[in-house]
Order: sequence, then C-alpha cells, then structure tokens
Amino acid sequence: MITKLVRGRRTKILVLNPNSSQDMTDGLNAVIDSVDLQYSTEIYTYTGPSEAPSSINDGNDLEQSTKAVLNDTLRQNPDCLDYDGVVVACFSMHPLVAYLQSHHQAPKSIAGIFEASILAALSLLGPNETWGIVTTGKFWEEHLANGVRNFIGARAADSNDKFAGVESTGLNASDFHHGVDPAIVRQKLKAAACRLLSRSNVTCIVMGCAGMAGLEETIRSAAEDQRGKDFAYSELHVIDGVREAIVQVEHMIKRQRQLRPKS
Repeated sequence: MITKLVRGRRTKILVLNPNSSQDMTDGLNAVIDSVDLQYSTEIYTYTGPSEAPSSINDGNDLEQSTKAVLNDTLRQNPDCLDYDGVVVACFSMHPLVAYLQSHHQAPKSIAGIFEASILAALSLLGPNETWGIVTTGKFWEEHLANGVRNFIGARAADSNDKFAGVESTGLNASDFHHGVDPAIVRQKLKAAACRLLSRSNVTCIVMGCAGMAGLEETIRSAAEDQRGKDFAYSELHVIDGVREAIVQVEHMIKRQRQLRPKS
C-alpha cells in the first residue's frame, strides 16, 4: 500500500521565562496544560541562565535579563530558537519582545504576555466597561500604564476611557513561589484587586505577573466581596497573560503560514 501525506504539520512554541527562577517556570505548567490547543501543537519552556535576575522587579532587571538571555541563546547558539513561535513570559515592556520580532534568526511569531493581555482585555469589553491590571511592586504601576499607552499608540496626554489603571500588591514576582506565606500573598493580591474593582465599571482584570499563575480564584474572591457572586463568576473576566499569549502565537503561526511568496 502506498500513502502520501497531504495534510499535517507540527507546531512548536517556546514559552521563554527571562528570569533565572526554575520555580517560576515550573509554575507555568498548569496554565500551559489548560490551554486548548491542537494536538499537534507542542509547548516547550525555557528558563533564563544564572546570569539573569531571579525576579524581574525594575528597569535594571529588564536590561540584565535581556542581555543574559540573548547571550545564552542567539549569540552562543544561533539555531537554539528553532521554533515556530515564542512567548516572552514576563509581564512588562520587555526588550526581548521587540528584539526577537526584528531579529532575522528568530521565529516570525513572537508575543509578550503583556501585549497579548491588552489585546485579550480589549476584545472582551462591552460598552462603558473598563479593564485594569493587578501587578507586583510599585515600579510597575507607571511602567505598565505607560506600556498600555505605547502599545495602543496613544500619547501620554491622551485619556483612555477603557483602561482603569494598575494596582500593585507590594510583592516581588519571586514572592509568589517562595519566601512569603501564601496566605499573605493571597491577602495582598485580593486587596489590590479590590482597589481596582472600586474604579469605574471594571469587568476585566489582568494578572500582571507570570508568577500569579493559578491565583485567579483569589481575584474572583475579591470580586465576590465587592460585587457579589454572580458578577465574580459569571461576568468578570480574569486574564492570564501566558494563556493568552500562547493562543495568540498559535494564531500568528497560522497566519504566517498563509503567506506565500509572489510568483
């Protein structure tokens, strides 16, 4: 019997954690497993080298992690990014996103979890509804607010009636996996979510740190306290950026494959 393959193609996506915390990368596994993907889509993870910070908490950490990851990947092993797409799993305006998007040796389909979350939030809002972000330390409030404006092409002076803003927990990304009592983590995350929900008609909350994976229920608990059970579980959207970025990258890969050189 003679057969011929007429359809079928494996898709490989890399989820890249640019810090050096293996615990944080491992914490993403439950989210990765929950994403509804085609069976042929394979997800790989990467953790930054020891030269990268264990937790990215400010602008210096962003730069340090970028240099460490680039040195560990493209500069030492140009073929190491042999994937169809890459998710940069740091909730920030991470320089790696733009660098990889413009690098000829990187895949064409690149997304950061920050940018993917913005697209997801905007797509879910109804008339007069708003969205916002709960994040880690105080540094990120201004960084992320500026990042939202930059991503949608708004000027600093422009108003954004859809974006309710950013509330921080006072924690570092690493605190979500070790070093801080989980009860305190949930308490601080819940308090930040409550402050955000007190703003104008927030119906979508983005978890602004990859380390928050698995803490959606804490945010819904805050919403139940603020606006009742029906709102918390039937109306409020809670966005995990890693999940959204994987879905987005898979879609980008499909779109890239539809491009054909002009004959």
